[in-house]
Amino acid sequence: MIEPKAVQAIKAQLFAGQSANVFAILDGASVPDLLAYLASFNPEHICLYRGELEPDMAEMAPYLAVLVPNSPFTDWLFGNGWGEHWGIFGSAKGDLPALRKHFRKFLMVYDEAGKSLYFRYYDPRVLRAYLPTCNPEELKTVFGPVESYLAEDDEPSSGLSFALVNGALQQADFLV
Repeated sequence: MIEPKAVQAIKAQLFAGQSANVFAILDGASVPDLLAYLASFNPEHICLYRGELEPDMAEMAPYLAVLVPNSPFTDWLFGNGWGEHWGIFGSAKGDLPALRKHFRKFLMVYDEAGKSLYFRYYDPRVLRAYLPTCNPEELKTVFGPVESYLAEDDEPSSGLSFALVNGALQQADFLV
């Protein structure tokens, strides 16, 4: 759990001047009892996996949630999950169904033999390693309607923001 002052610093970074929707992609495999918290706080949210899921798969699945600056859910999420690799955050143009469609494109990747693998890009450790390796065309695809991504850094006292500026990745550090 982090201090309320740190929660405010994260929210200030994420919500600063945003005219777009602010979102979180949360990893059910990393967030204990995520489904219960989503039911309790009831933010606008949707599973990134399609169809009716078996209960164990529903618990482990990634969920896209809309964040609101001063909501109990947003405060709970940052207060308890920052530094715990619960997910990634950002801002994007588009509603929840459009964002879900965009983010679903990246759930599966294929190895050299053509075998499909889950790509857990919504783990902040993966996102912050992956984005700097992308070429301009890949960045354009990964960003799509996304204006910025935000992820915790190795140390919970700092975070990283990523934006696509003139076709190039712009990365900035911030303190929590």
